[in-house]
Amino acid sequence: MLKPPALHRNTRISHLHQKRTFSFQGFSTLWLPPLLWMALIYWLSAQSQLPGLTITWLDWMLKHAGHFGGYAILALLWWRVTRRNIQDRRAAAALAFFGAFLYAAFDEIHQSSVPGRDASLLDLAIDAAGSAIAMGIALWKCPVERQPDVS
Repeated sequence: MLKPPALHRNTRISHLHQKRTFSFQGFSTLWLPPLLWMALIYWLSAQSQLPGLTITWLDWMLKHAGHFGGYAILALLWWRVTRRNIQDRRAAAALAFFGAFLYAAFDEIHQSSVPGRDASLLDLAIDAAGSAIAMGIALWKCPVERQPDVS
């Protein structure tokens, strides 16, 4: 009788058959950072008024740079989660971007219900740009894994 070839630990097939169990350490190091970052974003967007500068254009630039950087960080935190669970790095980047973008849309909707704040499509576009550029850099810097030869 023919036996199937032995599977190595790093092959795609063996990865699919690994049993995953919940561990608090895994949760706290992988999932907790993006959830805490989202909580910080939520808290900041719930403030009726954020401190500002007297120089209007500089205040505008700093707040939008905060949007860009904040959602770039969120996308990178989701990238850590998706890369652990999805082998295809492009799919992982797309999912991380989509997660950050959805949260940005939710945040803008949330801001519309906060007195003194409003939703802004410009903010959403800046959030999306930060997330997209972060994922572009992650794809550029993350090496492509070579698939083992099947022959």
